Amino acid sequence: MLKKITMILGAGTIAVAAAGVGEPSQAAEVTLNGASCFPIGSPVTKPWAAFIDEVNKRGKGVVQIKLIGGAPAIGSPFTLTQKMAKGAYDVVGCTEGYFGNVLIEGASLRFSDYSYADLRKRGALDYLQKLFHEKNIHYLARHHDFGPFHLWLNKKISGPDLTGLHLRISPIYKPFFTALGATVQRSNIAQVYTYMENNTVQGYGWPALGWVPSWVKVTKYRVEPGFYQAPLHTVINLDSWNSLTKAQQDLLSEVGLEFESRAETDGPAFQALLKKQNDKTLSQGLTAITLTGADREKWLSTAKTTGWAEVLERSPTHGPKLRELFSK
Repeated sequence: MLKKITMILGAGTIAVAAAGVGEPSQAAEVTLNGASCFPIGSPVTKPWAAFIDEVNKRGKGVVQIKLIGGAPAIGSPFTLTQKMAKGAYDVVGCTEGYFGNVLIEGASLRFSDYSYADLRKRGALDYLQKLFHEKNIHYLARHHDFGPFHLWLNKKISGPDLTGLHLRISPIYKPFFTALGATVQRSNIAQVYTYMENNTVQGYGWPALGWVPSWVKVTKYRVEPGFYQAPLHTVINLDSWNSLTKAQQDLLSEVGLEFESRAETDGPAFQALLKKQNDKTLSQGLTAITLTGADREKWLSTAKTTGWAEVLERSPTHGPKLRELFSK
């Protein structure tokens, strides 16, 4: 009969189900404490929950993940991965925009011009993995992608000039929006609707597939084209990862890579999903503001140059190599 043994390792508390004290550790089922950078039950947390469900279904008797909470209920999303690296949790599902205070180089994942399969072939993720390991973090995989970011507005614009607009931002696209003249401020997800409703802000950045349906009541426009990508990643405390058996590591990697493959943004399945979501969004009364010609070029080039400029400034040692590995 199985009994629970609780092990305190270098990271979070890991529960181990074992048949007997004297049996080998590789036969034990390990439960990792997991946390999300987003509110539990929100649309942006569902892909992480699906990843956990798949691990738990296929990992019975091997490895399980217990989702114990999400930000902001368990703290700021901007410090969650940092807390994980220090041992508060074993595994976290998060966008790289929220672990910039741990690893600024992680922004490379947002700017990539390649599929994740190609990034692995090019050694780009291996290079980034070495930097993660220096922070006591193991990068497992991208478990989902919400597609390109867009600027969503309640006020019409005619070009890339954002002067006079107050926009809700995350650090992900702050340099981009400010370079085009916007005044910006941060907020959590729950505040977006209220800020738009009372005109505290006239717009916000958000990815196409992670858009919150209720925001249609306070949003009138979506600016095209989109910019960057909005991948979600599974990262693990390195001490916790190293404590796992090969079978446990292999199962997590197997599920992670399967989810990563499904999320390839250049694949037909993803493109069909993106089109469906875009069509649905516009059918709800929103209007697309489509930038063309020189305006489009300025929009996209400003996004790319300001994004990489921040990485290069904050990581002069690794930034140039990462830009080479992640850019065409």
